[in-house]
Amino acid sequence: MKSIEIKSNNRENTGKTSTNSLRKEGNVPCVLYGGDEVVHFSAKEVGFKDLVYTAAAHTVVLDFGDKKVNAILQDIQFHPVTDKILHADFYELFDDKPVTMEIPVILSGSAPGVMNSGGVLSRNKRKIKVKALPGNLPDSINVDISSLELGDKYYTSQVDDEDFEILHPDNTVICQVRTSRASMILPEEEEGVEGEEGVEGTEGAEGAEGAEVSDSKGSDAEAPKDESKES
Repeated sequence: MKSIEIKSNNRENTGKTSTNSLRKEGNVPCVLYGGDEVVHFSAKEVGFKDLVYTAAAHTVVLDFGDKKVNAILQDIQFHPVTDKILHADFYELFDDKPVTMEIPVILSGSAPGVMNSGGVLSRNKRKIKVKALPGNLPDSINVDISSLELGDKYYTSQVDDEDFEILHPDNTVICQVRTSRASMILPEEEEGVEGEEGVEGTEGAEGAEGAEVSDSKGSDAEAPKDESKES
């Protein structure tokens, strides 16, 4: 897995006044867990750009100048209005200690249920939580959808890799091919057309009957004319 380096500075003061001052200067108050002791530090907000504003998963190298620490981003808080980063928690990595991380899902191939049957591909999980040693953390999890027919689902149980453990129930759906709305309402539209054709046929029959009645009246009206001529 790729790593992103973030320049970091230890914090001596952790009070509210110090925290607000850091934020005004464009820094993010941070905490590092997982080691022998909890470390309070700060980092420039701009340094989080490639870590936060991406769908890819990365580990982090916290550069304190005299030493570097491998870690993962555990939690991050944003301002509800400005979206500025308010706080970040990191967890230190050790080669022999498993960690939990969310890994993005990448779909490959084309589903026959979409291409041939008019279905719609629905993505239920864009990230999957896994547990693994830091060296075994994957950059992404590939899901081949080339065998998915209409109504088929791809479950987490189908992801097979010995390097990591998936922390979801086996019946968790990653993606599925569902029937589209358009194909569901098509039979109703066809029935409506047939119904209209039936109405038109009835109206035509009634029109024909009306014509016959008109013809019979016409023949009755001609009889008196013939009698007057004879007289």
